[in-house]
Amino acid sequence: MPQRLARSLVAGATVALLALAAACGGAAAPPAPGDGDAVAVPAAGPGPAPAGAATQGLVASPVTVPPGDAAAPFDAPRQALIPDGWSLAVWARVDSARMAVFAPDGALLVSRPGAGEVVRLVPGPGGPASTTLVSGLTQPHGMTFVGSTLYVAESNAVRSYPYEGPALGPPTTVVDDLPDARSPELGGAYAHALKSVAVGPDGSVYISVGSTGNVSPQDREADPQRAAILRVPPGGGPPEPFARGVRNGTGLAVAPDGAVWTAVNNRDNIPFPYDRPYGEDDGSARGRVIPDYVDDHPPEELARLTPGRDLGWPYCNPDPDVTPGVPDSALDPSDPPFVADAETNPDGRALDCATLTPIEQTMGAHSAPLGLAFGTTLPAPYGQGALVGVHGSWNRQSPRAPEVSFYPWRSGDLGGQRTLVGGFQAPDGSRWGRPVAAVPGPDGAVYVTDDEAGAVYRLAPPGR
Repeated sequence: MPQRLARSLVAGATVALLALAAACGGAAAPPAPGDGDAVAVPAAGPGPAPAGAATQGLVASPVTVPPGDAAAPFDAPRQALIPDGWSLAVWARVDSARMAVFAPDGALLVSRPGAGEVVRLVPGPGGPASTTLVSGLTQPHGMTFVGSTLYVAESNAVRSYPYEGPALGPPTTVVDDLPDARSPELGGAYAHALKSVAVGPDGSVYISVGSTGNVSPQDREADPQRAAILRVPPGGGPPEPFARGVRNGTGLAVAPDGAVWTAVNNRDNIPFPYDRPYGEDDGSARGRVIPDYVDDHPPEELARLTPGRDLGWPYCNPDPDVTPGVPDSALDPSDPPFVADAETNPDGRALDCATLTPIEQTMGAHSAPLGLAFGTTLPAPYGQGALVGVHGSWNRQSPRAPEVSFYPWRSGDLGGQRTLVGGFQAPDGSRWGRPVAAVPGPDGAVYVTDDEAGAVYRLAPPGR
């Protein structure tokens, strides 16, 4: 029996064992993903479209909007899919809100790359007060704290600042001259210039450096390397590649066990990789760009990084098909093996895909995961896990819906994808919002940035 088919047949038993193990450990296990998930949608009105992952326990609920925040898209009633009994409210309006991080004093910091600034939101009885914490930056994006030190990733540098409440102390440059659109050798073109940053338990600084294009093999040999996660050693020094073949690892975070994980936006317009017909066509379809195949290939990646790990791009792609190359095959999102890219690696000489470690977890192709955060402890049936802001597709025939996804933490690994917040996309594919990042707050709620709606939401469990 083929290994992947065998793995799919035992999936149900595996889920049951995981649930039992979690229960024995005193934490409730999230429900396992499954088919036929029921979503409560009001009978009147169009209602939101179902989310893309497992949605057990979600119901359509109104988004609460304070009177002063009712500008578009909240000039009309909006509904979201959230866990039953929870609430979702517009907490603040922040144009083009991207990444977010909570400061030691409880303020929420939000990056605005286009404006070159980071804003500071301080909770208050009448809603959060917003001020500009720092401005004049070059496309600031990812942020993280180590104690009272704030790290900010710009498109060309990472700097650290002493955080002093409403102000920042003088910056220290951690790394400079990162590649972006102003790099002379790139001629003003850079498809994935925004950077993210994480700091490991030993003080190492990790920086995501995206690829210059959809398929640009030269990034793997650039100096500094692009399409990579770079590492600056504790105490400083030149950055070195920590992991490569990472097309656009915008999501970058440190897990509870100290491992670095990344959420990756994978390639577009993948050619069919197998020397066989596809569907009812005669002859080999290898090398053809087939929209129906592209819709589900390659999946986006959620990967644990180790020194020297290669995620394969652009020579090898993860293949989630239980029956590879067969239309409408069932998809297995966990540990998919790699297959050679028919465009860049047709003979397998550029990179032997069989030598690559399978990706730990994936999500649907073109989902566009952005923010990644670990360590949240949510009420049952969720618990501890990873939150991923899923921006939604821009080039899929049936648009992949934006959402906030939750992956349960499993003693050094992640369980399957579940939708925590959905409903941003209508059945006709139109959208009123696109989440970017979701971070756990000190008050037990989850705060979600949305650059499409220009908003920060507060997702609150019962009693929070």
